[in-house]
Amino acid sequence: MTAIKSRGCNRDFSPIPFFVTYNDKENQLLHFETIKPVTRYGADMTHILVVDDDSEIRTLLGDYLRKNSYQVTETGDGLSMSAALARNKIDLIVLDLMLPGEDGLVLCRNLRTHSNIPVIMLTACGDETDRIIGLEMGADDYLPKPFNPRELLARIKSVLRRAHSQPEQPAIEDHRYICFGEWKLDMVARHLVARDGLVVNLSGADYRLLKIFLEHPNRVLSRDQLLDLTQGRETEPFDRSIDVQVSRLRQRLVDDAKEPVIIKTVRGEGYVMAVTVDLES
Repeated sequence: MTAIKSRGCNRDFSPIPFFVTYNDKENQLLHFETIKPVTRYGADMTHILVVDDDSEIRTLLGDYLRKNSYQVTETGDGLSMSAALARNKIDLIVLDLMLPGEDGLVLCRNLRTHSNIPVIMLTACGDETDRIIGLEMGADDYLPKPFNPRELLARIKSVLRRAHSQPEQPAIEDHRYICFGEWKLDMVARHLVARDGLVVNLSGADYRLLKIFLEHPNRVLSRDQLLDLTQGRETEPFDRSIDVQVSRLRQRLVDDAKEPVIIKTVRGEGYVMAVTVDLES
């Protein structure tokens, strides 16, 4: 089944883009819709970033979304995606899974270390494993190709509604205490306080690592990300320093290494802060 095509031209030979859903096996046209690009932008328009290495799909998605009153920026890889995010206030990202260089899963996971911008992942295959991994990496929704553009539009609206209904998470630096599990982290004194009043001192490395986990609750962080965020360097082959730090931090938190509750291991991926995090002044 072919989902997206573009052909035809105006009298001045400028192209007329359109979407078509076509059943190749039965030689049947299922859906046809002409796209009328909108060039007017407003400050209040929702801005969507489309990241896809297929220039035809990228352009047609951009035109279709502009027709539906969205502002759209189009990019083809992770580097141009980062540049677009730095230049613009993006409200939602439509991110293709298969990209040159870093793929969509890596880009989504890296994005989640510093941003909660909603992400809808696109993929050329409907593999259940890819869908689950994409959602675990922080994607808000997942759509296999080929797809009807109206379904993508409906999902965009749904994801944006969910995102707007959630209160913005304030920065933890604006609060004195961070509560998680049975513990409270004092951001000024830089020590832990248990419910029974027991105070546990933290080294600088323990504090930095715990702070990173608390800033990204319920997000899987790879060893590379943790090392970069805590020490500003990349991991080397067989570098297990992060595993040692996590083990030491678990000891401070009395978190059983065999069956951890607070900082859990995600095999093949990294670690995740698996408890609710609350902020107190």
